[in-house]
Amino acid sequence: MHRAPHHRSKSRRGAAALAVGALAASLLGGTAATAEPNPGEPGPGSRTTLSIPSPPGGADVRVLVFHASAAPESPTVDAGIAAIEAIGRSGPDAQRFRTEATDDAAVFTEARRLGRYNAVVFLTGAGDVLDPEQEAGLEAYMEAGGGFLGVHDAARTEPYSDWFTGLVGARPAPGAAPAVQRATVEVGDRRHPATEKLPLTWKRPDRWLNWAVNPSGTVHTVARVRESTYKPGPGANGWDHPVSWCRDYDGGRSFYTGMGGTADSFAETDFRDHLRGALLWTTRLSRADCKATIDTNYTAERVTRPNQPGQNDQIGEPHGLVAAPDGRVLYIGRGGADSSRPVVTDWNDPDVGKGRGEVHVYDPRTKQVRLAGALTVFGNKGGGDELTKNEEGLLGIELDPGFLTNGWVYLHYTPHARINRDTRTAERYVSRFTLDAATGRLDMASEKVLLKWPVQIHSCCHAGGGMAWDSEENLYIATGDNNSSGFSSGYSGNNPEPDFKGVSFADARRTSGNTNNLNGKILRIHPEDDGTYTIPEGNLFTGREPDEGGGKTRGEIYVMGVRNPARIFVDQQTDVLYAGWVGPDAGEPSTTWGPAKYDTFAAITKAGNHGWPYCMGNNQPYRDRNLPDPGKPLGWYDCAHPRNESPNNDGLVNLPPVTPNTIWYSPQGGGVDYPRDANGVPSYRPAEQKLLLPWLKGGGQATMNGPVYRFDAASDSTVKWPAYWDGKWFVGDFYDGDQPRHAVLTDPRTVGKGGLPVHAESLKKIIPVGAKGIRNLMDWKFAPDGSLYVLDYGRGFFTSDSASALWRVTYQGGEPTPAAGALARKAAGQ
Repeated sequence: MHRAPHHRSKSRRGAAALAVGALAASLLGGTAATAEPNPGEPGPGSRTTLSIPSPPGGADVRVLVFHASAAPESPTVDAGIAAIEAIGRSGPDAQRFRTEATDDAAVFTEARRLGRYNAVVFLTGAGDVLDPEQEAGLEAYMEAGGGFLGVHDAARTEPYSDWFTGLVGARPAPGAAPAVQRATVEVGDRRHPATEKLPLTWKRPDRWLNWAVNPSGTVHTVARVRESTYKPGPGANGWDHPVSWCRDYDGGRSFYTGMGGTADSFAETDFRDHLRGALLWTTRLSRADCKATIDTNYTAERVTRPNQPGQNDQIGEPHGLVAAPDGRVLYIGRGGADSSRPVVTDWNDPDVGKGRGEVHVYDPRTKQVRLAGALTVFGNKGGGDELTKNEEGLLGIELDPGFLTNGWVYLHYTPHARINRDTRTAERYVSRFTLDAATGRLDMASEKVLLKWPVQIHSCCHAGGGMAWDSEENLYIATGDNNSSGFSSGYSGNNPEPDFKGVSFADARRTSGNTNNLNGKILRIHPEDDGTYTIPEGNLFTGREPDEGGGKTRGEIYVMGVRNPARIFVDQQTDVLYAGWVGPDAGEPSTTWGPAKYDTFAAITKAGNHGWPYCMGNNQPYRDRNLPDPGKPLGWYDCAHPRNESPNNDGLVNLPPVTPNTIWYSPQGGGVDYPRDANGVPSYRPAEQKLLLPWLKGGGQATMNGPVYRFDAASDSTVKWPAYWDGKWFVGDFYDGDQPRHAVLTDPRTVGKGGLPVHAESLKKIIPVGAKGIRNLMDWKFAPDGSLYVLDYGRGFFTSDSASALWRVTYQGGEPTPAAGALARKAAGQ
């Protein structure tokens, strides 16, 4: 190995020195040619005319470590050089390379010498260390397909160069050099060779830089540092604080890490693995995707038009969607009509609440929409207070696993024909219909009612509605607590007092907290071909529990204690159930009654009780209340041993223990937590709160749980989302302000046990928010081609309007780089 003397060379060479070779035609060498810039890649506005030979391949893979500094060399430089030398000598033969180090910037004007290196590492930063000719040489090197790795203070190099800013991706915020602090790094990219071997949460000391401009969305971030685990000081970036990233840049590949600010960093096994993976990609020894989170690689397109006047020819009141195996998308309208249709709210009128629950089909091959069928539903009572409006209607849709053969469609709805106007009750159905392959319409006469149960319709709200299948062809059905929000000051929905003709409508202990009631649950059944169902093993109850006299449980219940789970999803690779539900209305916590409204997401691995109306979040209890004076607070609920002592309960008194949830948020922020007393009761004082999930916040809030993406490597789709997103859980909110629209990673060791997500990243530019974007997210699912379909509810409630739409989000970033044929050394399987 050649190492230049440890002094800074003062020699400079003119641009003419670069005219010593011609640019090779490909990354693997060959006939000389002139480089043509890629207009799709970032870079300077005018291109250099300098030519550099392309980097070598085969056995002659080399890395140049450049460490120019105006000051005497530091131990960090020596440690970094030694680490990169060791990395190059170790590992499988196919990953080895030779290392040369220099502090002589003249190397960037020596075309043939520079062209010998597959990657250049900038190990230090000391301001303006390259003259214009040398910077032009580095620029030409990248244009020729070179690789760049910047470490820590490399981001301070060439501070006046816009091109170099693009190369490193971001510049440090002004201020003194940061002190060494121990912090947690969230490793979000589980596939890039620089991060695939690292722990999900990586705790290590370093000098953590803040960024003058956050590069997220313009680079592909592979790791972030969690600011809550150290003191970031002035210029902090907040929850989204990238620390390592990469991008295809100006014909070559650029990787930067803000770590490596101490000599000790280079002795760490994990940090060396990080550098090794970065060098494998920048040298072309390995392929990697550094495009997956760059916003401009995604296109969001509205695929439905506004309805024609007086018609719902394109879309109803958006409420749910499902993608068929052949690519068609079926989506439903709950029951609200456009403004030209009357809304009947008078209970003396037989047509009270009558609406049309509509099923539309979008075919991406023809880009046309067909109205496949409509049901007459109860649920079109419009707006108003909770004794006027209603959220019943057509609530959910799923397709049979054998849909392409049998055409079976499952609908979750409230038939208008089954309402009782005297008692103001109705029945909820889960029915199977057949979609006629010849006509493309639902055969309404084919209905098979699998399951039905009573619901009160005197008072709004919380109907739930989502459905999903697991890998065993069990059908999950989400039902809301069928309860009013307006009689408990926005805290626990446990007021036993108000009722209509004996049916309570403000006590969720009658529904969600009741083991003998199907509302406020996620049910799990196994549909049979004859239109009946059986109950699979492993549900929360058998329906035959001997406790307290028997007959007080329903075997269909898989999850109890949920409030309004409008959207659920089952990842069929793991059979983990993902759900989200809307919380109550209290804007602030109360030391008397308990937490503020928490909207909730949960990753559920087994049957259980998820708390409502007794406990929320990470088992934060509410206060009990009961007759004769529901306004008087009683004791705090015990989340480990909840008891249902409501006069409206016809199920068990002693309930299963509450399982903590995965994500919760309120107007105060995400993952709100408080100190607890000796009995485990939180203080509920805002001044003492801690935010465990700082990446999200509520206010106006309504969870819209999303899918887990699964990448299909065998698919030849040109629009599928890349493998980077594989296994990530999409969580969102109806609203588009500070509320979540994120992809999160969970830890397999703690998922389903109350473990928090270990990483989150915003999707708000990929799935765009704002006036011209998707303002009111109602449902989102991936199609078989890997594109994402999203329903935008519109700009009003209980209606459809010109903004109600189905959208499609596709990826156009292309394959990982470098191209398979341009690898410096052919590895097994590549």
